[in-house]
Amino acid sequence: MNVLQLVPKLDIGGVERGTVEVARFLTLNGHKAVVVSGGGRLEKKLAAAGVRHYTLPVGEKDPVKMWYCYYQLRHIIREENIDIIHARSRVPALTGYLASRSEHRAFITTAHGQYKKHLMSRVMGWGKSVIVASDVMARHMKENFDVLPHRIVVIPRGVDREQFSFIPPSARQGKTFRVGMISRFTPLKGHLDFLKAAAYVSRKVPKLEIILMGDRASARQDYLRKIELTTRHLLIDKIVKFKDPDEDVAAVLKELDVLVSASKGQEAFGRAVIEAQARGVTVVATRVGGVTETVEDGVTGLLCEPDDPLDMSDKIVRCADNPELREKIAENARENVEKKFSLDTMLRSTVEVYENVLNMKEILILKTSSLGDVILSVPSIRAIRKRFPGALIKILVDVKYRKVVERCPYIDEVIVCDFKGRDRGPGLLKPAERLKSEGFDISVDLQNSRRSHLLAFLGAIPERYAYDNHKLSFLANRKIRLPQGPLGPVEHQARILRLLGIHSFEKHLELWPDKESDEWVSRFLEANWVKKGQKLVGISMSASKKWRTKNWGISCFQRLSEMLAREHGIRVVLLGTADDMPGAEEFVRTTAAKPINAVGKTDIPGLISLISRCNALVAGDSAPVHIAAAVGTPFVALFGPTDPGRHLPPAKSFRVINKKMECSPCYKRICPRAHECMTAIQPRDVVDALIDVIS
Repeated sequence: MNVLQLVPKLDIGGVERGTVEVARFLTLNGHKAVVVSGGGRLEKKLAAAGVRHYTLPVGEKDPVKMWYCYYQLRHIIREENIDIIHARSRVPALTGYLASRSEHRAFITTAHGQYKKHLMSRVMGWGKSVIVASDVMARHMKENFDVLPHRIVVIPRGVDREQFSFIPPSARQGKTFRVGMISRFTPLKGHLDFLKAAAYVSRKVPKLEIILMGDRASARQDYLRKIELTTRHLLIDKIVKFKDPDEDVAAVLKELDVLVSASKGQEAFGRAVIEAQARGVTVVATRVGGVTETVEDGVTGLLCEPDDPLDMSDKIVRCADNPELREKIAENARENVEKKFSLDTMLRSTVEVYENVLNMKEILILKTSSLGDVILSVPSIRAIRKRFPGALIKILVDVKYRKVVERCPYIDEVIVCDFKGRDRGPGLLKPAERLKSEGFDISVDLQNSRRSHLLAFLGAIPERYAYDNHKLSFLANRKIRLPQGPLGPVEHQARILRLLGIHSFEKHLELWPDKESDEWVSRFLEANWVKKGQKLVGISMSASKKWRTKNWGISCFQRLSEMLAREHGIRVVLLGTADDMPGAEEFVRTTAAKPINAVGKTDIPGLISLISRCNALVAGDSAPVHIAAAVGTPFVALFGPTDPGRHLPPAKSFRVINKKMECSPCYKRICPRAHECMTAIQPRDVVDALIDVIS
């Protein structure tokens, strides 16, 4: 496993030290570790661990430099045969993400801060896995950047317990009481509040010394100037000492009695806090963010309110006046660190994330419409599951067809869109963003429309499989042309599977009626006086609202139902949507038979259950035929303007009635010849075919 980590610089800091620790651990365990950064003090530690480092300005926002870094990263990825790009900061993450997509490599992120909601920060949620150090950060990434919960992995920072060995407060008591901060010099860390608190403490605690450790070279000079002026103004400049970032953190902590975390913003975690706790240093921290997950007030440290120097000073004085309290807190804190914040656990958990990312394929199947076509996609879905048994497979469908596939055992999750409502037009960007956040590796476009091609592309899916059909198919990067000549409907969809190494598959359809719908159908039939053993034939009132040339006509169905009742004692069940209700009411009113009118009374699951209870179905070229084939109900399909060779689903027991004309199949929605191909079908032909399939 070859892992590339991206950080802006390699100076002293929790992010940078974590990068070095992970790289060293990978190398010691037989993996390749590569780090790309702007350089810094920790380069020497990487070299000592045998880790390859490349110096690039990946932390700079200059568009020219970002473009340069993008191309250089692609070269490094190929040269080092990188499997995973792990970004630990926003600007490097953007170039890393683009490079990973171009080279088809896995991309993950670690979100180290509570970023504001703007475009540059969104990339931190685009990782296949998003690592965070605390539950607070997990909620932040979920609520503010729409990162899906299953993508978020909480891995608390870890402490090397040997390096940060425990020294009880009683063993470090001396004449001078030392209080310090170890953090970056930035306003969010609250240095000015800390200095004000220290000024109050200096009036009550004799021989006080203030330690500030951080990298002054990379800090804003105006902020450092404020710190200097504040120490003079508060008359504590004589007791403030700065520690160089090259000094050993464990050695600096050895000198401290209290470590203060004075953060004003929502601190993501606070590595210095757990290192101080491991070392036996009492922690006083502001009640913000992830710090509250490491400091339990009065148990493993003391909490104070942010932006309140007086409260902070009170807690520091309390520590100075109460050695027994510090002793008790130090013991509790060390025990908590050993239990929850082991460096070895952190490193092993990180490597486990890498392994899971490499081993888990995530596949998106796009099949947005229509009902019959969604049913016809089941053999392809089943074949994809067989080819990728351990993959996470999701399907994107229109919200109207969700219930068709939500019980499918070959799918892990159904993603829905409302293409006639909220996701229409510009609204398409929202589902595209959702797909991007999913981090799919592969998309299989069984819809092959302009919209589906566009969604896969905007979802930044690296491998996009589709037909080369000129409907924006240039957006797909894995394409196949359909052969000339007609194909069966299942074969037509499944030809694309050859690109995935699937050359044979089972063609039978499947559906999964739900218990609730089955129970509704039982009550419905009972209410319509259906006796046990009564044979039922479903009649689909119309094949299509748009394709009226597919319809047989109400009068023909009436004659059919009367013949079935008179000659064979068979009742018919009228099926259809709300649009068919006027015709169904006329049917019931004007026929001598006693049909069961279910038109407009069933949702899709109810329709599936009702067709499964019928002894046979009569329908034109439409979705009910596909449902019947999937649930094993015999059917008689009436074809006219369309070709049954292209549209007839695979089934065990069926008959096709197709009165071919010289103009058929015409695929016209308006017929210039009085609908002859359908009116030529006689009710006697259908009765004979039905009795044949039923018996």
